[in-house]
Amino acid sequence: MTPDSSPVRAYLEGLQDSICAALESEDGRGRFREDAWSRAEGGGGRTRIMEGGDVFEKAGVAFSHVTGTGLPQSASARRPEVAGRPWSAVGVSLVIHPANPYVPTSHANVRFFLSEAPGAAPAWWFGGGWDMTPYYGFEEDAVHWHRTAQGAVSPFGAGLHARFKKACDEYFFLRHRGEARGIGGLFFDDFDELGFDGSFGLLRSVGDAFVPAYRPIVARRKAAAYGEPERLHQLRRRGRYVEFNLLQDRGTLFGLQSGGRTESILMSLPPAVRWDYGVAPPPGSPEARLAEHFLKPRDWLAKTL
Repeated sequence: MTPDSSPVRAYLEGLQDSICAALESEDGRGRFREDAWSRAEGGGGRTRIMEGGDVFEKAGVAFSHVTGTGLPQSASARRPEVAGRPWSAVGVSLVIHPANPYVPTSHANVRFFLSEAPGAAPAWWFGGGWDMTPYYGFEEDAVHWHRTAQGAVSPFGAGLHARFKKACDEYFFLRHRGEARGIGGLFFDDFDELGFDGSFGLLRSVGDAFVPAYRPIVARRKAAAYGEPERLHQLRRRGRYVEFNLLQDRGTLFGLQSGGRTESILMSLPPAVRWDYGVAPPPGSPEARLAEHFLKPRDWLAKTL
């Protein structure tokens, strides 16, 4: 039987609303503007962007529900039986680039895919998660982030948190640099093992946990004093973020391969970034400690603060 995607769409539209409201409240001055769009092949969405806020230099929170006649390679590589079949995808994706270098960048995505074809059983799955990319590391922030992640998924299976954390560490890794993008979080894809109701419940729990995971960290760091050296370090590290999104990210590739809306797909890119040749942080500096201590897979929940 084909799952009914209408409850998923209703939940995701509400999730976009609630996340935007939380970010506006935390920023104080910044407000989202909405760009509603439609897609010639089918479907559309609403992209919301905040730029130049007091806290968030750029934040994008996008909802989309799109359809197509042939599932692109980026979405069917692990399910060859659905390659080329009609499909629909509904999801919320967000990326937040704060102004203050002591506030980490954060990304989240939750989505549902459905593929149907005459004479074949429908194929469907959920996916998503969230990850965090600090520019300066704080152990209490990392522990809070991962503790909230564990709380979101553990009720659905004892082994899921460890599995999703490992998948996140492996996915958000810049192969050409040999380094992690951030401190990880949760990542899952092609997930249907709890049945539709259970898998949808997991998706909702992950989506609902993003604000409680991220907002306390923003509140704790947004007023920290910083200068030009910290800003320069932030802009250089943002370059790594751009490299990952353009070279490796499957969501970006899926959007481009499926004829998606380029402006919305690339909303994840930061508004300012630098690439400086051959620059390395001084040994023993806070910038060096980020790479040495934080940008490595760790069991953050094993720490006692």
